[in-house]
Amino acid sequence: MKIAIDHKSPVPLHIQAEQLIRKMIEDESYQDGKVLPNEVDLAKILAISRSTLRQAINKLVFEGLLVRKKRVGTKVNKVQVSSKSNNWLSFSQEMKLRGIKIRNFELHVTWVYPNETIANFFEIKSDRKVLKMERLRGSMDEPFVYFESYFHPRVGMTGDEDFKRPLYELLETEHSVIATLSKEEISALEAEAQIAEKLRIPIGGAVLLRKRFVYDQGERPIEYNLGYYKAKSFTYTLESRR
Repeated sequence: MKIAIDHKSPVPLHIQAEQLIRKMIEDESYQDGKVLPNEVDLAKILAISRSTLRQAINKLVFEGLLVRKKRVGTKVNKVQVSSKSNNWLSFSQEMKLRGIKIRNFELHVTWVYPNETIANFFEIKSDRKVLKMERLRGSMDEPFVYFESYFHPRVGMTGDEDFKRPLYELLETEHSVIATLSKEEISALEAEAQIAEKLRIPIGGAVLLRKRFVYDQGERPIEYNLGYYKAKSFTYTLESRR
């Protein structure tokens, strides 16, 4: 990518430097911890002072996008998964929006009898089977989330669907079910043996449990979802306005 700023622009130099470095962070060649050009060289390339450049870098370090290490330099921080509460998307869409390539480590689809909690949520009897989908997903290198999704029989899923597609897009195009409302709960817990094994963390390791309750346009329940996230890989951002 081109590394340059416009000295004739009315935009302050430190702001231009910040914007440029943000683009560098997003570039594949600088992802996953690659070190940026050192401050002396980068300041010369941009024809700005080191103090101006450092002002831009300090802001990005404060935001957690960059990390400084002695005798190493400034490098791009490893991407953390981030989810904003006011931007409800399927997991695939969330990750695509953030430029994170996702790998599916496991995918299992079965028909099961719901436990009391799930049966009550769906307002069905516990002797009526529901479709359960389990997915272990993560970056190209390691898994960071294990999902358990249960679907109301009303949705009409068969288990033969292409679950590599974004889930809510699949529901809409193949079953005419539009996911409209999502309610969520986030809690912290210690990983039990099954979750620890799947997420490749020690038993008792930190996990964030994200419960998602999904409803259609008529506010009828369609999905009960449990997501177990490796805590060090997940940040949940809450944004509020008045």
